[in-house]
Amino acid sequence: MSASGGSRWEWEPVVRSDLSARGFHSCNVVQGKLLLFGGLKTQDTQELPLGDVVAFDPAAQAVRPLAPEHGYRRSHHEAVVLGDRWLCVVGGWDGSRRVSDVCSFDVEQKQWEGWSARTSETPVGLSSHTCTKLTEHELLVVGREGGLRTQRRYASIFTLRLQLSSKTYWYKEEESRTASRAGHSAMLLQDYGPLGKSSGYKLLVFGGRDSAECDVAGHWSKGKLHVESTQASELTEQLSRLVGTEKGSQQGPKGLRHHSCTVVAPFAVIFGGETLARGRDAICNDLYIYDARASPANWFRFPSSTHAQKRYGHRTCLWNDKLYLVGGFGADGKTPCPEICSLRILP
Repeated sequence: MSASGGSRWEWEPVVRSDLSARGFHSCNVVQGKLLLFGGLKTQDTQELPLGDVVAFDPAAQAVRPLAPEHGYRRSHHEAVVLGDRWLCVVGGWDGSRRVSDVCSFDVEQKQWEGWSARTSETPVGLSSHTCTKLTEHELLVVGREGGLRTQRRYASIFTLRLQLSSKTYWYKEEESRTASRAGHSAMLLQDYGPLGKSSGYKLLVFGGRDSAECDVAGHWSKGKLHVESTQASELTEQLSRLVGTEKGSQQGPKGLRHHSCTVVAPFAVIFGGETLARGRDAICNDLYIYDARASPANWFRFPSSTHAQKRYGHRTCLWNDKLYLVGGFGADGKTPCPEICSLRILP
């Protein structure tokens, strides 16, 4: 895999707040704000997960509490946004067990509501899974934590259907499966053929196991999905310029988990995480870019020498042409990071 010096990019601090110092939380854009929910302040297994909602306003560069603890505590969960109003939380660790249930936070009413399962065919508790929004009513859930006894060799793929009006949900196990994964990422990317034309979308699952292999968890034609396109023309151009300075590789990083991954047009930007390849100094601060424009796609690695910006259990979030780094645990694996940063790619 191609590697370049870290001087071409950096995480530039935007704001520092103890409210955002947490790991294994969710971070989603709702009504122009980045909403952080749940997570952990410490890796102490005796500590309960957080249950508050915190808002970061990029325009004001300010962090403030939006809703206090209210009975729903989660870490290692996933969240999607419905109707630019409801933060819909799926699965996670509640402090005593892994759950697969669904709850939602109404940003306008500042209220939580638990959803009801319409069938009993729910999966075993989910944590460190991925949850990809396909439409306003349908999500795709891949992977979970657990040993071989729990996960066996393969991980099931579930379609999760949501009915917002009645606050009900139901899971359907798909026939296809992926390799067993936890702490991985799922990238919904346009599927480019050999001639460079897009035939639709594919969901590529990466990381979360001691392997560099990717799995395709599904294919969809363009009309089947409701893909939210966040405008990021300047960042897309910067990423294109950055990968243009290097020779890519078809081999991705091996054994990476609890990293962040954000899709920016034809690119996926992966940062940090914990590598299974090293017993010591396992927390990373490398930037990887997956370029889907070619078939087969290319990986690019851009390492960093900034030890202080090692992260795992963090999130990256795209808004208004900027990629933000939020939370996570630092190089010692114990200290939650209070800084919110934005990615700066140097000319």
